[in-house]
Amino acid sequence: MMDAIAMREAYGRALVAYGETNTDVVVLDADTSGSTLTSYFAQRFPERFYNIGIAEPCMVDVAVGLALAGKIPFANAFAPLLALRALEQIRTCVCYARSNVKLAAAYAGVSDYKDGPTHHSLTDIAIMRALPRMTVLVPADAAEAACSVQLAAEFDGPLYLRLSRAAALPVHQGEPAMEIGKGIVVRQGADVSLIATGAMVGRSLAAAEALADEGISARVIDVHTIKPLDVALIEQAAEETGAVVTAEEHSIIGGLGGAVAEALAETWPAPVERVGVNDTFACTGP
Repeated sequence: MMDAIAMREAYGRALVAYGETNTDVVVLDADTSGSTLTSYFAQRFPERFYNIGIAEPCMVDVAVGLALAGKIPFANAFAPLLALRALEQIRTCVCYARSNVKLAAAYAGVSDYKDGPTHHSLTDIAIMRALPRMTVLVPADAAEAACSVQLAAEFDGPLYLRLSRAAALPVHQGEPAMEIGKGIVVRQGADVSLIATGAMVGRSLAAAEALADEGISARVIDVHTIKPLDVALIEQAAEETGAVVTAEEHSIIGGLGGAVAEALAETWPAPVERVGVNDTFACTGP
């Protein structure tokens, strides 16, 4: 298996590349550009970059104003701070108002492990997928993170892009065939379906290889769009393999596991095992 590559590096460089072709793209940051790597965009396009400071709610409101002026704003901050501190603005000014704002949530999951539970983002998928009109993208690797920039920019409406700080195992060779609302089968299998999102897709591929050594054929599905969920693909996997395991860097409550279980309960009930954080704050060590 190839070495892991950092998603934030791919995202930062893709933002610059797309910004070269679309001058309506503007970037905002909550004084974290050295971490989110929007610093690349700031260096290349200083006139289209806005450092709002450590004020995530204000940043979202400024992004809404820019969207109303016809710009395509990418508002960047750490995922737990964006999803919690700015939630009222996201709900009311972005989703309710149908503002064309792209929320780029960095350091998601437990990838910012060293800063402790206050900086672990274990509930943001649950929060964002519950908001009407919100689309939720969770790239699996650096290639998907890069591809997500253009997808997000050209999508009309509120969008939450969840990015990990940590390096992710590569899932795709070359540019992935990403389409909002459509999952990708990255490995065929007949005995069980491993349905994963984010950095856990690469881990699920590794798990499938280990299972193959034990004679178990595991299908692996990359769910890069949590909302709208590809219910048809998930239903097909449950029907053809008979059992499902979900994997995510998030609480098992309300995230991918919850979304898959909800979908299958209505269409094709099958045993579902959810792998994630079990309704607890993550621990940073002894």
